[in-house]
Order: sequence, then C-alpha cells, then structure tokens
Amino acid sequence: MTLDVSSAPIASDTTDHAPPQAGPAPGRVRALLAHDLPASLAVFLIAVPFSLGIALATGAPLTAGLVAAAVGGLVAGLLGGTHLQVSGPSAALTVVTAGVIAQYGWQIACLITVSAGLLQLLLGSLRVARAALAVSPAVVHGMLAGVGVTIAIAQLHVILGGTPHSSALADLVSLPGELAGPHLPALVVGLLALAVLYGWPRLGLLPGPAGRIGARLARLPAALVAVAAATTLSLIAGLRLARVELPVWEHHQFFSPPPLGPLSGHWAALLGLVLTVTAVAGVESLLSSVAIDRMTHRSGDLDRELRAQGASNLVSGLLGGLPVAGGAVRSTANVQAGAATRASAVLHGCWVLVAALALTAGLRRIPLAALAALVLVVGVQMVSFAHIRRVHRHREFPVYLATVLGVVLLGVPLGVVLGGSVAMLFALYRLTRAHVDVLAEDDGSYTVRTHGPLTFAAVPKLSRALGRIPAGARATVHHDGSFLDHAAYEALHAWRTGHQASGAQVTMLTERRPQDVLDPDGTVRVGSSPGPHRCRAWTPWVGHHCIEQREVDPHVRLLDGVRGFQQHTAPLVRQELARLARDGQTPSQLFLTCADSRMVTSMITSSGPGDLFTVRNVGNLVPAPYEPGAADDSVAAAVQYAVEVLEVASITVCGHSGCGAMKALLDGVTEAAGPPTALARWLRNGRSSLDRLRRAPAEFEGRPAADVVEQLCITNVVQQLDQLLANPAVGQRVAEGSLRLVGMYFDFATAQAYVMDERTGRFAPVHARVEPEQDLAA
Repeated sequence: MTLDVSSAPIASDTTDHAPPQAGPAPGRVRALLAHDLPASLAVFLIAVPFSLGIALATGAPLTAGLVAAAVGGLVAGLLGGTHLQVSGPSAALTVVTAGVIAQYGWQIACLITVSAGLLQLLLGSLRVARAALAVSPAVVHGMLAGVGVTIAIAQLHVILGGTPHSSALADLVSLPGELAGPHLPALVVGLLALAVLYGWPRLGLLPGPAGRIGARLARLPAALVAVAAATTLSLIAGLRLARVELPVWEHHQFFSPPPLGPLSGHWAALLGLVLTVTAVAGVESLLSSVAIDRMTHRSGDLDRELRAQGASNLVSGLLGGLPVAGGAVRSTANVQAGAATRASAVLHGCWVLVAALALTAGLRRIPLAALAALVLVVGVQMVSFAHIRRVHRHREFPVYLATVLGVVLLGVPLGVVLGGSVAMLFALYRLTRAHVDVLAEDDGSYTVRTHGPLTFAAVPKLSRALGRIPAGARATVHHDGSFLDHAAYEALHAWRTGHQASGAQVTMLTERRPQDVLDPDGTVRVGSSPGPHRCRAWTPWVGHHCIEQREVDPHVRLLDGVRGFQQHTAPLVRQELARLARDGQTPSQLFLTCADSRMVTSMITSSGPGDLFTVRNVGNLVPAPYEPGAADDSVAAAVQYAVEVLEVASITVCGHSGCGAMKALLDGVTEAAGPPTALARWLRNGRSSLDRLRRAPAEFEGRPAADVVEQLCITNVVQQLDQLLANPAVGQRVAEGSLRLVGMYFDFATAQAYVMDERTGRFAPVHARVEPEQDLAA
C-alpha cells in the first residue's frame, strides 16, 4: 500500500541504499552522521503529526500515538528484519481501535494490544510470516480501502467542527447536518491544511524559476508544513476552536490489568479482536517490508520482522500506546532521505520521545481540525486507484468491492471475512469453468482442446464432449496444462482406454510445450531434455528450475545462466549467429532505452540477433550539446555510427514505467548540495525534460498519466527525440525522409507498449492484433 502524505517521492531505483560494509568504527560513524541522522530527522517531522492524527481518529489519549511512534522506532528499529522499515501507530487499525475504545475503554484496548503482541511473537517464532502474505491481494487492498473510507468520513466531521460517531453508516447519515451548519474556524483551518497537503508536493511543477524554488521547498514534509500553517493561522487570527489536549506525562494512562469480572461475557468478542489486531498489523507490516525490500534491492527476514512487531506491540500496550505496525509513509520517507542502516529508525524513535517530553506546550497549540485534515488525506490515499486497476485486470474487483463495503458497513473483522468468503467462492467458481472443445479435422481425425482446470465438477462436460467423437476415429487431446484432479484424470484415461479398444489411435499432449506428452500414469514427460523441469524463455534466473536455486555468488549464477544458454538456446541460434559472423551486422533499428534491468528489449520487440543496435543508459537520455557541464560523447558516437555507418532506418527512444532516473530528477538530485556525484552529473542531461514537463507535458491517448513520475517518463521520451534532431547527421536524414524517429513507452505492470503518434504527440497503446488492411509499418 502507498500512504504518502509527505512530499517525498518513492526512492529511485538507481540509488544504492545498501548499508556500509563492516569496517572500522570511524566509517560507521561517518555513515551515521551523513545518512542516518538526516534521514531520522526527516522521518521524525512526518511521524509526530501523523501519530497525533491517528490517536485523534481512534479516540485514544493523544500521548498514546507518540508512545507507539517512539516504541516502533526504538524496539522494531533495533529488532526488525527489514533494515530501513520504520514502525509506528497503525493506520489500518484505526477503525478497530476506535471501536474497542468506544465499547470497552482504553485499558481493554491496551490489553488487546499486549495480547496481539504476544501472539505475533509466537507466530514469528513458528516462522509463518511468509504464509501471511498468501491472503488475497484483493482482500488486503479492499480492507485498506474500506478503512480509508471510514477514516475519511469520520475526520470530515472534525473538520466541520463536529464529532464523529461510532460507525461509518452513522457518520454518513449525520453528514448532511454537519455540512448545513459547519463551525467556520475549524472549516477554515481544515481547508487550509488540505490545500497545503495537496499543493505543497506540486510546487516543483511551477514554470520557470518558481518551479526550481518550489522543488527545493517541496523537500519539506507536506504534513509538517500543513499542520504548522494551520496552527499559525489559528494563533494569528485568534480563532477559537478545539486543540490538542496533551496531558502531562504524570497523567498519561499506562496499562493496568482491568477487572476480569465484567469481561466474563465478552471473551469470544475480545479473542476475535486480538486475532484481528494480530492479523491486520502483521499483514500491514509484512506488506510494507516487502515493498521496502523491493525499493532497496534487499532481502529481509520477515519472521524476524514479525517478532519485532510483536515485541513492539507488547511494549507499546504496556506503556499505554496504540497498536504498532510497519508503515509505508515513514518507511518510504526513510528510504528517500538516504538512510543506510536501522540506526535511522532508532534515532527517529529517540526524537519522538524527546518531543513528547519536551515539546508538549507547542503540541497543545495544534488545532484538531488540522490533524483531522492530515488523517483524512491518509484515508483517501488508502483507496489506491492503482490497486483497483490491478484487481480489475485480474477479474477480482467483486472481491475488492465486497471487502470495502463489508469493512465500511460491518467493521474490519466481518468485512475481511466477507471479502475472504467471496474470494473463496470465486476460486471455486473458476475451478468449474473448464472449456472442452471438439474440432473435426479435414482428414477425419478429431482434436480435443481443454482450457482451464479439469476437476470433478468438469467431468460431466468432459465426458459429453469426448462422447461426440465417433468410435474408431483418430483423436488428439491437447490439455492446456492447468490443474487436473484425480476424477478428471480417471475420466480422461477411461475414455482413452475404451476408444483405443475400438481400434483408434489416441495422442494426449499438453499445450505448454508441443513436445510435452501426458503419459497414461498422469505425469508430464518432457520430450527434449532430461529431468522434470525446463528453462523457460524470458523469465528471471530465480524462476529457472533448471538452475539449482541456492545462495550463491552472483558470478556463479551468471555462469549457470550461460550454461543454460549453451545447453538449450545455442543449438537453436548457432546457424543464424554464424551467418551474422560471416556477413556482418546490418540492423535496421537503433533502439535507445534505459539501463533498467527489467527492460528486455529483444522480448518486447520480438527481435533476434542482428535486428537491433541498442544503446542503454540511466534514464534513456540523449545529452544535448548545449547542456553546460553535462555533455557526453558516448551516446552521440553510437548515434553517429548507427546513422552514418550502419544506416539504420529508424531510431526508437523507449522509456518505461517507474523509472528511477525520473524519480531522482523530480526529487532534485541535480540540485543537491555538495560536490555532485557521477549520477547527479549524468542526470543533469534530464533537466530539459523537467522544464518541458512544466511547460507542455506529454499525454496518453484515452487515459491520464498515473502520476507525475509517469508523466515525466513519457515527456522525457519526447524531449530526447527533440534532442536527437539536434544531431546534424540525424537531422539531415530525417529531413531527407530516410530516417524515422519513434517514441515508445513500456508499462511493466500491464506489459503494454505505447507509441507516440506523430500527428497528435500523444502515446497510444500498441494493440496485439492488426487488421490486414492496416498499414503495418504505421
């Protein structure tokens, strides 16, 4: 999930956040001062208002939010298995905690947090963390979206000067009355905070010098600026409105064992709440851990992380704090700020503790409406349209919708149960959706093709289809390789035995590879290589079953991949490579793209040896000769060789989604203080793309860009095409009509390529099918 109320974009893929190697103490101290200390301060500035806002939304003592933030930083930071994850009060548990406090009181809420922590410690010791990630993503994202909707509706009442009710349904019913007569001071403060939260990160998009100044200002967390601006306005204008009621620590409500007598009739409900807090906080933390590991190219220990979250919840509950979980807001800001080790999370916890003890007077001046605006934005961002598109693409939107409605109307536990039940029903329904097609061939034989899992539910359909084949007719059964259970297997082979008894020939193949034969014993025998597995083209090394998966040196894994090529691929391409060695290369295309490891140019262009002359660099940039201090001759030399010597017919500039170089440009890496790094010097070549984004951003045909990063990615492609034209050799051949420039964008999430229309300048999707009458060259 992505809950980014700070101005910090997600960390660039091109930035190395690996911790410093073990070495002398002075080196570690320098890393601490240069990386972890600044990162901890950046996270601290986000964590304080966020923690207060979560506490306000739950109805807990506001000091409980600060306790959870401090414990999350200190305990989970020291013990966690994901080095750069930062933990604090859980946004996903806001609704659950609010319901517990309203029904049972604060001490019971602390008891549930302590119990959930103990259960998480037990589960982490049993090493079940990976199993927690097996929950349907549609249910997880639906739960988060439902919690976000509930949070947003409740905090809207606070912004209007009212008080939220005990349920989202009650909040919706009473909302028209609040809108009819809002408390104007609270509304003004809340609207100002909302405007800052949404507008502050976009200051860098202003045109001209204002954009450069705005980009520097936007490095400050939007949450901090919004709360500070709203507080300043309320103090200067002398507005009378509700403010933070932060008690002195002598009056903080620590956990004390509640009397058990009044709870005798509620044990089942309390046990359900403990399981809910354990599951939601655990899944939220583990999902955040996986996301941070992907951002930093690391592999964390999820079981250790779950144990650390359990210890944090145990300590937080005992100290009177909210439930703790790893959070995307704080963790993303930590990575983006350049943290190198877990010391940044620990230091952030120290700063929160200092603020809670020494800055209470200042915190008491914050209007509740400002914190409500912050939490409202968090709630809105929990409804991720990217997640909606993803679950819709995988045909699981009904599961998502059922979970959202269930959480909003019934609460988190029942909503998750409802969503999980719908997911199970969909899975069972899909198991019955097998298609069996019988085709009569011209030679009198029959072909049977199956699509989808063949289970006991599909046996009647399978038997009817096979029964239409005349006795004695030769038949070939193509199974698509989906699941085949014992009942379907017995039906299939019983028919085969009977049909062969009539003198017919029956062949049974799988569709995954034409030479894979389904033997009568139910196993798949691969026709061309020994052993039960094969390498599959265009899959990462981690997916190759023919390479033994073990913790080995990357160089050894590379050699294993080369051996796989020599064994399986080299015999297929040796003749063509020999021809190219004899005749030389004559590529028709120059393909300029990013160095990103996910870009497999020959795969997305269906090309082979000798087809593409490829140039790759960070950000698919074409340095312009007029960029002071940023020119680079390597790309210009490759372009000149391709145009003048190889005489290519087209040049394609291909960008891609989630480009780390574009994220770094938006983050202002080229404007960073101090001596520029090699990466910063290179990315200066992309400043013209930033300027173009502010002036005339490129667009897609039929859909908006997902975010400002994607918009910069496609705008950068257009800008690099213009800079290519500044090359005299390119410009001359384009003017002659013998060279064509093509702009392309590849979206990893959908495996969809987009090509720029020369007439409109917009990027349109490349469709899988082309009608015969269409011009294929176009």
